[in-house]
Amino acid sequence: MTTALSIDSPSVEDGAAIWRIARDSQVLDLNSSYSYLLWCRDFAATSVVARRPDGEPIAFVTGYVRPERPDVLVVWQVAVDGEHRGRGLAGTLLDALTHRVVPRGIRAVETTVTPDNTASDRLFTSYAARHGASLDREVLFDGGLFPDGGHEPEVLYRIGPIG
Repeated sequence: MTTALSIDSPSVEDGAAIWRIARDSQVLDLNSSYSYLLWCRDFAATSVVARRPDGEPIAFVTGYVRPERPDVLVVWQVAVDGEHRGRGLAGTLLDALTHRVVPRGIRAVETTVTPDNTASDRLFTSYAARHGASLDREVLFDGGLFPDGGHEPEVLYRIGPIG
């Protein structure tokens, strides 16, 4: 990772840039631009962004704490701007987010990954290994549950304990 980058919590002003990074990933399910603004407002404490020296976001991890399981961080989306991929930035952001939330009582991470998303599989598998945590996988949502059709199953990755 370039030393000139900084990592911090997103602000509402970052919502548009985060939406663009998600859109340009061509892999993530793109949410409305409005939802990214809300995410930056309501879930800033469980999300992180990497910034260039000029302050522009180039990568992000969004997450939230499961209401029924306050010791679990759900990682919603991870994306890195195209020209910054391949440098380990997603893993660095995931580690930074974990460092922030463990003092709040987080002991596990959950996320979902589609079977064709090898980059996310590698990211979360290596994250579990770095943290000495177990990784369990099971189908959370079968592809047939999605009303828009043609969606692959979402496989739940449970990683823990962490911290």
